[in-house]
Amino acid sequence: MFYRVGDVLRISCPFTPTVVTGVDEAYVSVRWPWWEIDPDAAGVRWNGEVALGRADPDELYVTDPPSLRLAPGNTCRVGIPARIIHVIEVHEYEPPQETGWLPRPSLSLLVLCAGEAPDAAAEFQSTSIEPDGGVPFTLELVFRPYAFPEAGDDVADAAGRAWHFDGPWTWAAYDGAGGVPAWPLALLMGGADPAAVTAMTAIGSHEAEVTRWRRAAGLQDDAHPH
Repeated sequence: MFYRVGDVLRISCPFTPTVVTGVDEAYVSVRWPWWEIDPDAAGVRWNGEVALGRADPDELYVTDPPSLRLAPGNTCRVGIPARIIHVIEVHEYEPPQETGWLPRPSLSLLVLCAGEAPDAAAEFQSTSIEPDGGVPFTLELVFRPYAFPEAGDDVADAAGRAWHFDGPWTWAAYDGAGGVPAWPLALLMGGADPAAVTAMTAIGSHEAEVTRWRRAAGLQDDAHPH
């Protein structure tokens, strides 16, 4: 499947045996069971290990037994129990990104865990996952806001204004006046199905669509998508 900003996903990953290589107050390092060292990576060297936050509630991966009970040399399993995440950025790479490990990913998603809203002021926020990067994720689409138009489409709204769509939170009005589209919408130009655009906006509103997204992403009603 393809992914878009705003997608609410259910992620899981089977627990796989590995070995603990290091422990400190903040992290437990494990031999990563799904990647291989890339011998042809120029200027990028990876030692085969990944460090996981020991007390970070937004750490996607967990160990079994829990990381607080582990010491170097212990065997454990690492994986992702099913949980909800939402996508805040999508990056594609051509050629695939050189990371120091194999396989080299051609796609990465920056995601937040359910209940965490994007914060433009945060220095470090989000986790990167690579759907084609060798880790056996299962990713299921739970909700996609504005699923009916495609990036680059133009629509007319019920108030007679024309809009350009580049994502659910990046509507741009051609009159430059700002605001949000008034439903129902009609496709003017683009790749979407005109009947689907009309049918899926026959009832509801932009505000209601945002509310549906907030609920799916586990956010408070006053959490803004931007």
